[in-house]
Amino acid sequence: METIWLYSLISLFFLVLAFKFSSTRRKRNLPPSPATALPLIGHLHLLKFPLHRTYQNLSQKLGPIFSLRFGNRLVVVVSSPAIVEECFTKNDVVLASRPRLILGKYVSYNYTSLILSPYGDHWRNLRRLTTIEVFSSNRLNAFQSIRQDEIRLLLEKIYRNSRNDFARVQLRQLLSELTFNNIMRMVAGKRYFGGEDEDDEEAKQFRGLMDEVFAFTGVSNPSDFIPIPKWIDYKGFQKKLARVSGKMDVFLQGLIDEQRRNKGTNTMIDHLLSLQESQPDYYTDVIIKGIIINGKGQPCLKLYHLRPSVKHVMFFIRFLRELPEKCLLKFCS
Repeated sequence: METIWLYSLISLFFLVLAFKFSSTRRKRNLPPSPATALPLIGHLHLLKFPLHRTYQNLSQKLGPIFSLRFGNRLVVVVSSPAIVEECFTKNDVVLASRPRLILGKYVSYNYTSLILSPYGDHWRNLRRLTTIEVFSSNRLNAFQSIRQDEIRLLLEKIYRNSRNDFARVQLRQLLSELTFNNIMRMVAGKRYFGGEDEDDEEAKQFRGLMDEVFAFTGVSNPSDFIPIPKWIDYKGFQKKLARVSGKMDVFLQGLIDEQRRNKGTNTMIDHLLSLQESQPDYYTDVIIKGIIINGKGQPCLKLYHLRPSVKHVMFFIRFLRELPEKCLLKFCS
């Protein structure tokens, strides 16, 4: 008897979800979508890799803008440049917020960082802070010597590996290391890739953390799309993510504490700590750590694993062509 009641309650639960899912779809004036979405999973069954080709095939049938259901989440796909421009001009405020995924709760300090924070006063304050105080032209120009030094070290490394004969150059690894070293020297005055610091325990810890965080950024959690109870931790995803985010938090807090002890280092963390002295209630350590993640974590950690873009390669080639001959002779001496 108890088993029958259990199955009945489960069936009723799924029926209510399916009804809510379909009724929500009818109330909105949405762009066209493919065949009727299935209960719970929506259009997830239509997705095939590579995804961009799936979207292209759907756009040829449905037009330059169409909607999909990824479980209980609405997704709008745009393939027209004119519509994309309209999304980022006339409707930029409407589309400014990000979906609240599980990853943002742990890695982005409960959705308080600039990338995953919902649009509002807090997001506008963070944008103003990063635009004017952290990533302004004057601040970035102050770190020009760091970028020049990192390029010099990169050229020296290439020369040492190919001074006697032709050698294969792994641009993916070299450019990702160049990017990370540039960022970390501006943020905390530290190098974690290449050189004498590569075997340092702190450098090994940083590289390991980047690998772990990246492994989670490329994984989708079913609870982000399918309304299953939060206490059902699929494959221990949240538990593992909480462990990694805890390690990252300890590492970032260590960088902040070190900069707090050694003031006047002319790093981004040092500048943020000076702002903390004037407004301690707002510029907390959590806010500073979220800004650090925006600078090196969310958009940049993927460079460690992705192939270098055409822009990176062309920049590197242009730099080599414009490099003064006396500098090249210095490297070869």
